[in-house]
Amino acid sequence: MRTDTLFYKLFQTFPQLLFEVMGETPEQATAYQFSSREIKELARRFDGLFLPKEKETALLIYFVEVQFQFKSDFYWRFFTEIFVYLGQYKPNNDWCAVAVFATRSLDPGLPNQYRGLVMSNQVKVVYLDELEMPAEPSLGLGMVELIVGSRDKAIAQTNQLLQQAKQELDDAAFQLKVIELIETVILYKFTELTREELEAMFGLEDLKQTRFYQQAKEEGKLEGKEEGKEEGKREGKLESVPGLLAIGLSVEEIAIALGLDVEIVRQVAQGQSNS
Repeated sequence: MRTDTLFYKLFQTFPQLLFEVMGETPEQATAYQFSSREIKELARRFDGLFLPKEKETALLIYFVEVQFQFKSDFYWRFFTEIFVYLGQYKPNNDWCAVAVFATRSLDPGLPNQYRGLVMSNQVKVVYLDELEMPAEPSLGLGMVELIVGSRDKAIAQTNQLLQQAKQELDDAAFQLKVIELIETVILYKFTELTREELEAMFGLEDLKQTRFYQQAKEEGKLEGKEEGKEEGKREGKLESVPGLLAIGLSVEEIAIALGLDVEIVRQVAQGQSNS
């Protein structure tokens, strides 16, 4: 699971998370709609695009990119995508670019050519491992802490998040969605995770509710069947991509729904458009 897909799901589930990591009031999220509009010229989507729900020109558009690897051209690409978007959609609202790095060492430094954007407060930089966590962090902030925190604390943090989800969320469907998102974070953090480790972190009853457990059971993974069946399952998912595109789902939404890497889905989509 790539970090951009992971944070896409986080922002989609907890839109207030953007404002929390910026140190602003999370209630501002109620005025925004999380979007995934495509930059057609570049065939790219932002990790987070927050558009005002109402036609209120006083509210900013927030462009968000999350980076967990060092890329020397990060800002060049980010601002290119922003300006292409502005030229394509021509919004009336002003905007703000939010660059989110796992740690300060991944920040290549803002190019001198864009210094004016910093001076006008149109750029905000966030280092996830330097966030000052409140005594009782929200579920969204708790998941960020789980992502960037040490593996040694992961089990305790996971159990805490599960309990918090059960206590705070009355909507059973949304509670299950959050539990699955916690599971996704754990799978991202522990790529070598075994069934026993999953059970230890989630508790068997919680685990049995999640899509991963059900898929694993259906595919025979928990009974030790061969990996060939998993490959067949993956091919079946890829074959369903054109139909999902045809009904209007975005590449990112399809990747999330099928549990596939967004780049693989994008390649299928591009192959279809070229055929």
